[in-house]
Amino acid sequence: MELLNSSEEVPSSEIPLSSLPVSQRYLNRELSWLAFNYRVLEEAQNAANPLLERVRYLAISDTNLDEFCTVRVANIKGRLESGLDQLTFDGLTLPQQLEMIYSEIIELVREQQQTWQSLRRALADEGLRLVQVNDLDQDDLEWLGNYFSSEVLPVLTPLACDPAHPFPFIPNDGLCMGLKMKDTKSFWALLPLPPSLPRFIRLGDNPRRDLSRNSSYEGRRWVDQRFLPLEDAIPLFFDRIYPNFKVKRHGLFHVLRDNDTAFEVETSQGSQLNLAEHYLRQVKGRKWGHVVRLSFSAGVPDDMRAFITSQLDVDEEDVSEADGLLNLSDVSQLCSEDRPDLKFQPFEVRFPERIKDWRGDFFGAIASKDLVVHHPYESFDVVVEFLRQAARDPDVLTIKQTLYRTSKISTIVRALVEAAENGKSVTVVVELKARFDEEANIRLAYDLERAGAHIVYGFVDKKTHAKMTLVLRREQRGLRGYAHLGTGNYHPITAKTYTDVSYFTGDDAIVRDVGKIFNYITGYAVPDRLEKMAMSPINLKSSILSMIDDEINHVREGRPGSIWAKMNSLVDPEVCDALYRASQAGVQIDLIVRGICCLRPGIPGISENIRVKSIVGRFLEHSRIICFGNGHKLPHKKAKVFITSADWMPRNFHTRVETLIPVHTDSVHAQLLEQVMGSNLKDTRNSWILGPDGAYRRHTGQPEFSAHEFFLTNPSLSGQGTKTRRKKRNPDD
Repeated sequence: MELLNSSEEVPSSEIPLSSLPVSQRYLNRELSWLAFNYRVLEEAQNAANPLLERVRYLAISDTNLDEFCTVRVANIKGRLESGLDQLTFDGLTLPQQLEMIYSEIIELVREQQQTWQSLRRALADEGLRLVQVNDLDQDDLEWLGNYFSSEVLPVLTPLACDPAHPFPFIPNDGLCMGLKMKDTKSFWALLPLPPSLPRFIRLGDNPRRDLSRNSSYEGRRWVDQRFLPLEDAIPLFFDRIYPNFKVKRHGLFHVLRDNDTAFEVETSQGSQLNLAEHYLRQVKGRKWGHVVRLSFSAGVPDDMRAFITSQLDVDEEDVSEADGLLNLSDVSQLCSEDRPDLKFQPFEVRFPERIKDWRGDFFGAIASKDLVVHHPYESFDVVVEFLRQAARDPDVLTIKQTLYRTSKISTIVRALVEAAENGKSVTVVVELKARFDEEANIRLAYDLERAGAHIVYGFVDKKTHAKMTLVLRREQRGLRGYAHLGTGNYHPITAKTYTDVSYFTGDDAIVRDVGKIFNYITGYAVPDRLEKMAMSPINLKSSILSMIDDEINHVREGRPGSIWAKMNSLVDPEVCDALYRASQAGVQIDLIVRGICCLRPGIPGISENIRVKSIVGRFLEHSRIICFGNGHKLPHKKAKVFITSADWMPRNFHTRVETLIPVHTDSVHAQLLEQVMGSNLKDTRNSWILGPDGAYRRHTGQPEFSAHEFFLTNPSLSGQGTKTRRKKRNPDD
């Protein structure tokens, strides 16, 4: 793609943005997402990672690709079918975009399969062997026959396909075996592989060999483990499934269905529609979505492929053949093997010392000074214990919380239930439109309601994505509020692998702002003004644009202009253009964007002052932090520092409830600006640099520095207690 001629020395200010075609101005959203998945796959290929962690990265890349097809590809195809062939903001028609996507997917799948073959060989070298049927001896076959009869056969459901047995429904992400049967005449049959069965059968009576040379545990002996894919085992026992028929041919296929359900609600004046019940019906109906991708294993007979494709009504462009293992996400099963020598070394999750200084009194600790907890390096139990204490404290009157995603068995929900049962006024905003978690959220809403909590479902036309908790407590000086505000969900499981920050504050102005935002969500009470915070869809975007303009003005007035921002996705064209204008003015901009980035850095005369990096490593980057120099070169103690729940995407600005929270406490300010952002910008080991051509290249800077390892070994600044500070002064203490 041809960019502006960098040899022409033209002052930045003389190059209007409008002179750059949109195809050169922005990167395509969908292709940028696929580029992120390539970076995940690269971690599976990275020999510096432990072997089973590389297998896990491969599984993640396949899961990501499946979700991309069921949501993004489905969305584009749905718009085309509706006759909406509008241009993307980077100037592509929807058919052009689909063509490019399909091309990238083909290449990505090819690389995934090659990576799997390499990992399979490496696993075998470490005593974790995926075997073929020809590798089995008589003892193996006898053991396998017993296992099949007791554990597999009772779960299988063979399905004939004839006028009396219509072609059955194959669910989303379903693996199924197609069969050509023979008796007096031929007929088709299907054999779904139940997801309740392990994809890889762990064979019994395995021989032993010494693997201590491969282990970090001196003298330990590992047991060789052998695995046989379920689809390879089943054909050995066709006669037990079909004792009266002969299977002439068979093949495996995998189905992905449209998951881009648009939840539509028709209401009329005076309607008392139960939103939860309405969404539950729609979620259940989602399983019937159109097939958006149909993958066959290699060697499936042409007539079988044609029959299945026809019955599932799949476009030929959405049909592919895998030269290897179908549904590679299932290889995650192997990661559960007890092989610590092939995994990341475990780490001790810290609990803020300052909370310990206050003997677990969260309210006393927060009242004395704000603090930030940095997950997963610091325990999510801090958030849970905060809620538990609020639930049990007789002086606590009210608890309000937003729930976007949480675990199925959630300690957060248990604490809220306990609070309601203890007579607290508990209000929970449960988001019904959290993709793939809709049904789970409805169930937990019912549980909370039965305990006596007041449940609100937010808005029909917006998602509540803000992460907020407000606790109101009766104290000597009167009613006092305490707030928890985060960049991540109230999810104890993902908090172990996602990097996020939790901000605890008793700042009166922020507490009042949080209260107003809750009133907006629960009662449509639009705030007349917010004292310190900003929120979507009201003024979050305008606040960010205003502060970008402020940095431009600082430069024009002879002061430094600096912006640091960390997020998951940067898509919004208006924000991209504002950053381009800032770069043209001389503002120095460093962006850490994990996934989708539609902005092109490094375009001469447009964005040469913008640098973009993506960090992909042991943990999934999820924290969202924004820093403005405020007339100073970053980092600086007078910089404006914010945390936020929002990425810079149109949906976050316009159709979601999001929050932007300033931090002022010196230790919190230093932690976010200097420690978190500074270390992420310094990172070289896990970083990829985005070029103006849209390609990501692994950072090659020296010395090597890993932000993840730094955070594992360095306590957070705002959570330091007297013990931590004493140790810092005198390591021998």
